[in-house]
Amino acid sequence: MAQVKICETVLRDAHQSLIATRMTTEDMLPVLEQMDKVGYYSLEAWGGATFDSCLRFLNEDPWDRLRKIRGAVKNTKLQMLFRGQNILGYRHYADDVVEYFVQKSIANGIDIIRIFDALNDPRNLKTAIEATKKEGGHVQAAISYTTSPAHSNKGFAQYAKQLEEMGADSICIKDMAGLLTPYNAYELVTMLKKKVKVPIELHTHYTSGLGSMTLLKAIEAGVDIVDTAISPMALGTSQPPTEAIVATLAGTEYDTGLDLNELDKVCKHFTPLREKYMKDGLLDPKVLKVDVNALLYQVPGGMLSNLVSQLKQAGKSELLDEVLAEVPRVRADAGYPPLVTPSSQIVGTQAVFNVLAGERYKMCTKEFKGLVRGEYGKTPVKIDPAFVKQILGGEKPINYRPADDLKPELETLREKVKPWAIQDEDVLSYALFEQVAVKFFEARKNAMYNIDSANADFDKKVHTV
Repeated sequence: MAQVKICETVLRDAHQSLIATRMTTEDMLPVLEQMDKVGYYSLEAWGGATFDSCLRFLNEDPWDRLRKIRGAVKNTKLQMLFRGQNILGYRHYADDVVEYFVQKSIANGIDIIRIFDALNDPRNLKTAIEATKKEGGHVQAAISYTTSPAHSNKGFAQYAKQLEEMGADSICIKDMAGLLTPYNAYELVTMLKKKVKVPIELHTHYTSGLGSMTLLKAIEAGVDIVDTAISPMALGTSQPPTEAIVATLAGTEYDTGLDLNELDKVCKHFTPLREKYMKDGLLDPKVLKVDVNALLYQVPGGMLSNLVSQLKQAGKSELLDEVLAEVPRVRADAGYPPLVTPSSQIVGTQAVFNVLAGERYKMCTKEFKGLVRGEYGKTPVKIDPAFVKQILGGEKPINYRPADDLKPELETLREKVKPWAIQDEDVLSYALFEQVAVKFFEARKNAMYNIDSANADFDKKVHTV
């Protein structure tokens, strides 16, 4: 057994899961050089919900964040989470947009792209995998892990083999809801190691309290890389703590080679930040507790924090338990999709609608109708035709790759973004989050104008003197 490698998630999934992705670039920058010295296999630093959050809530350019992180991290691989044909948005994009996004992600500093599809539909991964290979990036194809009558370890192993044949350089078991139990992890990793030759990485969450035990059994089964979060941003709906895993493996055949003293320096940076987020109300105590019921309702960390936030905004926080009980019912109706972005948001929002309306499917979101219609791909189980008719009415479902309906859109988007664009990447921000991006572009333009005006005034005063 080779040394176990560590992927540190604090710059992406840890804060996405605990504080709805609100960590700023400014909060990250002072510790990046120290993190680069630790000896991590990789830093998960971009993708997922970070892109949306930068533009929507933080008034930051996500591309600028990536460049700044890359500028400080010279030796450690940077990786991102990429939603296949959805890229980082919530719909399918034309192939030319997917290809250009991959190209720009790698050009701006990403080494490893973890590519997944919410429904485990390989058709939705094809373009992203091929584009990453073309750009010389590392393709980490992910299995969206879940449990249901339609899912089994044998099925996941067969899917992993298919992903390897499609060009995956490594396989990730993406256990977004913390559903993978320790002995099941041992069995799954054992099956994967027999089925594929590429390295296996395990990503899990602590939501159900099983995280560290699950990692340990996976390590004993031969997993190559594990995802962990530095302790101030670990546990709860985040990942198992990095230091605890490193200490557990020290002196064994699985020793990570990482130094707890070096990790302590990283810990000391994030400890006061954790206190700040709690004081600001960003870190809700609800997402920190162990919730074994997650094994029943299967809600991932990021989804749970968003459900808490949605209900709080509606003034209906007391309905959380009802919504969590409704989630698995909606999921079963919709063909047992794994709950991960965007299917987690689609199923979660529909569950909220059902509870708030007091009647199931009285109101349906456009996205839920799209999921039932097949616009996101093939669901693990065929949806009951009677339910399809109830949700879609006379609309016909589709059974082909959804992106086949999409014409190239990059050139049209370039024309539309011209009034605001100051860098090539702006067209991609616009493609994914049009209204949010325009609002950000306008704010950026005003800020630049104010800086130019201030400089002009300063020059004038200096010249006068």
